[in-house]
Amino acid sequence: MRNIELEYKILSKLKENPNLTQRQMAEELGLSLGKTNYLIRALIDRGLVKLKNFSSSDEKMNYMYLLTLSGITEKAKLARKFLQYKSDEFTKLKKEIENLKSELALDEEFENE
Repeated sequence: MRNIELEYKILSKLKENPNLTQRQMAEELGLSLGKTNYLIRALIDRGLVKLKNFSSSDEKMNYMYLLTLSGITEKAKLARKFLQYKSDEFTKLKKEIENLKSELALDEEFENE
């Protein structure tokens, strides 16, 4: 996956569920925990996400990831870029499928002669 896609997916997941752990995020995205940590830290360093920690009733520290206003804006920009990337990829794939269909039709025509 490209970083645009990963950043968009992380921001989307954190917006949906701010209590998601990095381990859960890594599992959902099919990434290593280290890569997930690196990407989330980069989003925090860029001011797109802030980390809020609090104690739960069992004296364990819990974390919540909150998108900042910049994070919400960046998520929208990334969504547009990701959509364009996927649209371009789809167009290329459609062309490749059409070429393969044409090639198969020619092969079948040749075999039937």
